[in-house]
Amino acid sequence: MEVILKDDVVNLGNRGDLVKVADGYARNFLLPRKLALQATSANKAVVEQMKNAAARRSATEKALAEALAVKLEPIVLDFTRKSGEAGHLFGSVTSADIAAALDAKGFEIDRRKIQLPEPLKTVGDHTVTIKLYREVAAHVKVNVLAEATEETEETPVAEPVAEAEAAE
Repeated sequence: MEVILKDDVVNLGNRGDLVKVADGYARNFLLPRKLALQATSANKAVVEQMKNAAARRSATEKALAEALAVKLEPIVLDFTRKSGEAGHLFGSVTSADIAAALDAKGFEIDRRKIQLPEPLKTVGDHTVTIKLYREVAAHVKVNVLAEATEETEETPVAEPVAEAEAAE
């Protein structure tokens, strides 16, 4: 079945593309979610208008994403977590943590846009990629610091000489 995409669909195509998909995929996924239109002669005439509107919308979205990327580049996020002696964290820093920290700084970024293959589990400096648009990505520096542990008071160790004198 041929369909016209109304929105970008991962691994399928972009807005306004005419793609051929399996009938069940179109009937059960794309059409009910309003991601596509069936490619009829009437809808094909609308495709040109959709492509023009999509091109204008895409240009403005890309410009906004590039402006946001410039604002995000100098940002450094600091996280303090408990860690072991080898520098491994007892917990981790996830994309949700990074999104919450960015939100606290005034940037509303969806956690799914943060490209983090696996949570950060080591102390140190990390660079995290945020995919803002198709070709636009920002890189944010994330510092993971070890939490300062309370110094345990050392109990005075009795000297062997003092023990030897007490035994006599």
